[in-house]
Amino acid sequence: MEKIYMIPVNDAYSSECDCPICCLRDKAEANELDYYLGPSLMEPDTRKITNKTGFCPEHLGKLNKREANRLGLGLMLHTHLKDLRDDIAPDIEASIPSKASLFKGRSSDYKTKLNQAADKIERRVATCPICDKLNDSMMHSVEVICYMFLHDSEFKEKFIHAKSHCLPHTAMLLRAASKLSQNDAADFVAALYENNKKYFDPLIDDVEWFTLKFDYRNNDKPWGNSKNAIQRSMRFIASDRSDFDDKQTRNGK
Repeated sequence: MEKIYMIPVNDAYSSECDCPICCLRDKAEANELDYYLGPSLMEPDTRKITNKTGFCPEHLGKLNKREANRLGLGLMLHTHLKDLRDDIAPDIEASIPSKASLFKGRSSDYKTKLNQAADKIERRVATCPICDKLNDSMMHSVEVICYMFLHDSEFKEKFIHAKSHCLPHTAMLLRAASKLSQNDAADFVAALYENNKKYFDPLIDDVEWFTLKFDYRNNDKPWGNSKNAIQRSMRFIASDRSDFDDKQTRNGK
């Protein structure tokens, strides 16, 4: 019997997307972007989190592009900036080296303080609640995928015949497989390998033909499936991204 948490996984593997796990991630990410730009942004618990963490550059850009609630984004940034200033400014001030003089020799202690202040800034700007929630969501998704592969013969066929699994999500599936019994892991990874291979080899050929099409002797020869091979390669190597000419090339179109 299909459980509610299995529905998104089944839907993703029934779709035509290049990597079903990318589809799951995109939906989870869209939900998180909506959450942080929705009514939750005025809730004290949410603002307490966003004041401390802020967002990574990628998700800041996506929140900005949404244009759904610029006021809400401004309010979050305002209180986050104040929290950053109050936390970081004293460390920067304290790291100002004392100048050496005739009465006070040179010291290397200032280097430690400067590096500590820099480390603190880097830690602060590296945090992102959307990234954290996505990581948790994706780990749960791959666990569900492994479970369904082993207990649902219909889903197992969907997995085997999926269009592909991008390399970052292939790595996630391999880590999830390490938690399975040896026999279960053998079946799962064998299927993952075959699925990966059937996409990898033609993709290499498509990229090669893309490059050969720049030879004038091939001008009149058909592109075949190579016209968007560069974008498909980037999505396969680095997982799907909106800046990989997504609108023009998703699903091979």
